[in-house]
This record gives sequence, structure tokens and C-alpha cells, in this order.
Amino acid sequence: MSSTSHAPYYFVPAPSKWPAVGSIAMILTLFGAVGTINGQAYGPWTLLTGFAVLIYMFFGWFGTVIAESESGQYNSRVDASFRWSMSWFIFSEVMFFAAFFGALFYARVISMPWLGDLDHKSFLWPDFLAQWGKGSGPAGLIEEYKTMGPFWIPTINTALLLTSGVTLTIAHHALRESNRGKLNFWLAATILLGFIFVGFQAYEYIHAYRDLNLKLTSGIFGSTFFLLTGFHGFHVCVGAIMLTVILARCVRGHFRPNHHFAFEAAAWYWHFVDVVWLGLYILVYWL
Repeated sequence: MSSTSHAPYYFVPAPSKWPAVGSIAMILTLFGAVGTINGQAYGPWTLLTGFAVLIYMFFGWFGTVIAESESGQYNSRVDASFRWSMSWFIFSEVMFFAAFFGALFYARVISMPWLGDLDHKSFLWPDFLAQWGKGSGPAGLIEEYKTMGPFWIPTINTALLLTSGVTLTIAHHALRESNRGKLNFWLAATILLGFIFVGFQAYEYIHAYRDLNLKLTSGIFGSTFFLLTGFHGFHVCVGAIMLTVILARCVRGHFRPNHHFAFEAAAWYWHFVDVVWLGLYILVYWL
């Protein structure tokens, strides 16, 4: 935030084009993704155009908000609105992952035992095994695959994310102490740890497809594994990008020890990503 005095009124932004630009980006991206998945010629180009418009929107919209913040337009009441907004956004993300964890629970704890109690020869594939991550599925159509254990990449990634939570907390305390050098160093370390995590996860996916024959089509195990870990990896990427923007602002001298919600919002998101990974590490890799 700026060091200038804050406006005494509740700031209401002027009409903006950025929501419309964001809507166009979403339409292009979704149609492009559908076309790409279905092998349509227009798909990749439409998808790339959608991403380009999305990046343009991010730069424009974020730049507008940053300029408003740095010019002292935001007071404590606006700050409270931002905090409520970010809180509800993270709550929506909690519900998002809860749906996938719920699907995992239903498949493992309810459906699998129930299928195991049926007469396999009458209702299911004769060689069906009611064991999580085993067998060829009720129809016998799933290729043989191996499951992904907790060692070593998932365990290394757990250490990376937990360490990143510590480094981010150190950076936050440095900001509150107005220690810019310490702030920039530990925030950069957090970002580096996040991208290393993504790199290890990409390697893990290559290993799963190439060596374990574990794919998204590997039954309910493969679909829940890749949806949970994939969406989490996407959130790590988003969080790392958010922190990169915050780092760029810190280098430029933005934020004050007693007024820096943009930093806090990115930190909230990052800690949320850490907590989700702990659930994944235990329920997906260990159990």
C-alpha cells in the first residue's frame, strides 16, 4: 500500500472493461479446450488466443487495482471488503476440493466394499477384486497398472511445501518489521520452492504414465489420483504466480508494515494449498 494518507470515503471504482475482457477470455479458453480435446483444427489456436486475452486481462485489471491502492484510494473499510472477498474465495476452494475428497471417500469406503459383497460371476467381471488400486475394474476393461506410493517424490514435495510455508511466514514477519532485504530473499525462496514442487510433480506424472501405466483412464483410482493431484498442482502454479507478482511489488517498494493485504491474501492462499497437500499426501499416497 502507499505511504500516502487514505481516502476518507469508501472507494467505488469506475465502470471497467476488464470483466467483459475476462468473459471473452473464458469463452475462448473453454471452446479452445473442448476443440483441442476433440481434435478439432480450431482448438489449439482458439485456446492460445483465450490464454493471451486472459493474460492481457490479468495485467490490465491487476495494474488498475495496484494503481488505485498505491494512490491511497483504499481505506480500512475497503481493506475489510478485500478480506471478506478473499475469505469467501478460499472457502469456495475448500468446497471444490471437498467434492473430490468426497468422491474418493465414496469410491473407497462405500462403493468398493459394496461391489465386493456382490456375486462377481453374476453381476461383475469374474476376476474383479474389491481392493483399492487392484484389479481390472467391474467390466475387466482397465489395463494393468501400478499405484503411486509415497516415496520418494511425494514425500520430497511434502517437505518442499511445508518448508515454503515457513519461508513465507519469515517473509511476512520481515515485511512487518520493514526489513525489505529479508522480505525479498525469503519470498523469492518461497516461490522457488513452489516451482520446484511443480517440476517434481511433472516428473512424477511422466513416471506414472511411462513406468507404471497409471493414467487418467485407469479406473476410479486413476481418475481420482490425477484429478486431485492435478488440480492441486494447478493451484500451486497459481499461488506461485501470485507470489511472484507480490515479489515484484515488494522490489518496487510497495506495501507498508501495517497495511499490506495483497501480500496477506497471497499468503492465505499459499497456506491453504499447503493444507490441501497434506490431506492428499495422507489419503492418496499413504492410505
